[in-house]
Amino acid sequence: MKLLTLGEALAQAHDDPKKRHVLLGNGFSRACLNDTFAYDALKSRADLSKLSQTGWRAFDALGTSDFEVVMRALSNASKLAQVYEGNGSQLAQLFAEDAEALKTVLIDAIARSHPDHPFEIEADRYASCKVFLANFHHIYTLNYDLLLYWALMRSEIPPLVPCDDGFRKPDDDENAGYVVWEPDSVKSQNVHYLHGGLHLFDSGSQLQKYTWVNTGERLIQQVRDAMARDLLPVFVSEGSSEQKLSRIRHSAYLSRAERSLYSLGNTLFVFGHSMADSDGHILRAIRRSKLTRLFVGIFGDPQLQANQQIVTRTIHLADGRSKTRPLEVQFYDAQSAVVWG
Repeated sequence: MKLLTLGEALAQAHDDPKKRHVLLGNGFSRACLNDTFAYDALKSRADLSKLSQTGWRAFDALGTSDFEVVMRALSNASKLAQVYEGNGSQLAQLFAEDAEALKTVLIDAIARSHPDHPFEIEADRYASCKVFLANFHHIYTLNYDLLLYWALMRSEIPPLVPCDDGFRKPDDDENAGYVVWEPDSVKSQNVHYLHGGLHLFDSGSQLQKYTWVNTGERLIQQVRDAMARDLLPVFVSEGSSEQKLSRIRHSAYLSRAERSLYSLGNTLFVFGHSMADSDGHILRAIRRSKLTRLFVGIFGDPQLQANQQIVTRTIHLADGRSKTRPLEVQFYDAQSAVVWG
């Protein structure tokens, strides 16, 4: 299979950038800092004390460093233990506790291994990233880290990327060290954190976004301080798509981001995402959307098994459309995007 370059794919898409959109997966962050955001790197930095001793061995038993795979397996094991041992099964409870604890372990591992300051990433790498992002109107990300936020905030580095994540200064406290998501701003919002992020915290009555501008304190340090006070950022890190969807539907912000994806039209580019079943709720939104064209990035040899699976899943997604509203699918070379230089 011959892959398009990103330039060729863009030339085949709409000329108007407002009719092109992008969905970013973990490959976006790994393209910048693979040694930080690859799952095996996160696992090596994770705090083992939050899991049972047997829970941590689940990674080796399943032969993976993927947190979501292990969370999904533990959750399923808990259900099976209840079937075999009945309600009140201690083993079922242990599986469930480890599955839940693993979400906190993942959040903590990302926060502790995250770069301390945006200036640790070179300006020319931000410039390259912004050249890529400037091709699109709506930007959707599945990542928890701060890299996209940092890139968009570097306004002094061209090109300009129009961005609005829907957060505003709170009306009752303009000197607050955070901004809040305003539902009445959704018409102009074009940046969506589909699974939450390190810098987003639910206070109960409002969704807050920590910022450096309002406090002068490094954003990642604010996040670490909040977690030290047992506050957790808004994270959708459940193992299965159904569990993720349940989490999303209980958050006004996350469910609004999901609905935005459902209503999307014209062309979507996917970068750094495997189109895996664990994000089936995202694939379902794409299938049911008003999109007419889908360009999916392939990293490396398209004949590799992992890439063939991406192709198969993407074609299956398009085949799920009715004949009256077809979805044209093409594949491009993710490396040709040169996202981080």
